[in-house]
Amino acid sequence: MDKKKIEGFEHIRYQRPQISPEQLLKNSEEFYQMMDQRRTVREFDTRPVPFEVMENIIKTASTAPSGAHKQPWTFCLISDPNLKKKIREAAEEEERISYGGRMSDTWKADLKPLGTNWEKPFLEEAPYLIVVFKQSYGMENGEKVQHYYVSESVGIACGFLIAAIHQAGLVAVTHTPSPMNFLSQILERPSHEKPYLLVPVGYPKSETFVPDINRKELKDVLIKY
Repeated sequence: MDKKKIEGFEHIRYQRPQISPEQLLKNSEEFYQMMDQRRTVREFDTRPVPFEVMENIIKTASTAPSGAHKQPWTFCLISDPNLKKKIREAAEEEERISYGGRMSDTWKADLKPLGTNWEKPFLEEAPYLIVVFKQSYGMENGEKVQHYYVSESVGIACGFLIAAIHQAGLVAVTHTPSPMNFLSQILERPSHEKPYLLVPVGYPKSETFVPDINRKELKDVLIKY
């Protein structure tokens, strides 16, 4: 039996191939090793990325679980140079204010090892920008549809997005200028969508440098019970 109804709703059989413990370990180790090579990159080559690759990345992000399966996200994919320029100018204005006084001295000190400042040239240099919006509620046939666990759901989708970008062979930087309302205005998004994350995507420059920093060790992030 491949289908059955539960409380009147159709359910389909779910199957995955049976994998040996040895293969499970191999799969998990290989994926970890790949993801451990992921780094935040702020220096982008301007060469184009195939559009179909970006579509597949966003389709992967859209496989994320969400509250009541409402999928409360919108991914805006931007390659238009004029839009990228507008976004850069607006983002840098907010960042200039933040670095000039909104951010605490502790925050700015914590950012120093990363070499960041208010200037964001990667917003124009990267061939694509992905702006992720979270939907406070949905709209179907002109009617509001309630959404659940919106921030949690969109956060998980963004994790899938970042992993998919890296798996494809590209690089990205997660950018969250605050406030981000300018993205709603520039991209003319409806009022029930709020900007959540801005992700430039592309190839790294042939000579690219990243901060010499380390991730926490497993013993510092894992508690066994």
